[in-house]
Amino acid sequence: MNVQFDNVTKKFGSQTALNSLSFTLNGPKIVGLLGRNGAGKTTALNMMAGCIFPDNGSIVVNGSSPFAQPNNVCLINESGNFKKDFSIKETLKSASLFYPNWDQKRAEELLDLFHLKKSKKVKSLSKGMESGLGITVGLASYSPVTIFDEPYIGLDAAARSRFYDLLIEEYERQPRLFILSTHLIDEAAKLFEDVFIIHKGALLLHQDVETLRSMSFSITGTKKDVTEYLNGKAPIHRKEFAGRATAYVYGSEWNRHEAELYRLDTDSIPIQELMVHLTDSHTGGKK
Repeated sequence: MNVQFDNVTKKFGSQTALNSLSFTLNGPKIVGLLGRNGAGKTTALNMMAGCIFPDNGSIVVNGSSPFAQPNNVCLINESGNFKKDFSIKETLKSASLFYPNWDQKRAEELLDLFHLKKSKKVKSLSKGMESGLGITVGLASYSPVTIFDEPYIGLDAAARSRFYDLLIEEYERQPRLFILSTHLIDEAAKLFEDVFIIHKGALLLHQDVETLRSMSFSITGTKKDVTEYLNGKAPIHRKEFAGRATAYVYGSEWNRHEAELYRLDTDSIPIQELMVHLTDSHTGGKK
């Protein structure tokens, strides 16, 4: 189970969506694909699923081109996944013909969980119900690569939590490469084994979560102590208030134990904040 991008470029008119994007994902694992709006995430995901062709570069999914073997990948987008005039029953039938590992029994169990009746038309579903149908198809597809791009629009906090639990259950039941793209990063971060961040169409960061957490932390203390510890080095973010300062740092050159020797308090940085400040630091944002 793997996805490989090699110098992939894609333009839409004068706008560059992907700029020589290269990375390799090896599964089974659960991966978080992060980035700001317009970073190129959705374009990359649609290429994995064989929905968009690159202008340059190559994409390989499980040893084949996704354009030759699209049923290796199940992509569930935020919306627009299913024909509006189909009933849920017809939607599941269509999915069963496309995905060779389809599990109809599991699909019907998930329909019950989301309180979805097979007779209902897709066009009559609320946002939350449509999200439930997307999650059902994604999980029941048992595709080697299963992608969820903002899959839970319209679901409340309890339903989203249930989705996270289901994702873990399905991963344990039959491991595969799950790729989750979301703006609710702090909610989903507990799932991620790897994180990769796309910024302006290029790869900014790709790291396993354990290493990522060890390489990033905040330091807090008096303005004097923080300045002395930084000693001219640039953190990814810094703020000051009432004589105290906090700096966020990321990279192998930073040492948490060393910071504590400078009488500084250290703490972990939530992945969402890390993503925000890393992308700021690469666009000239405030430090």
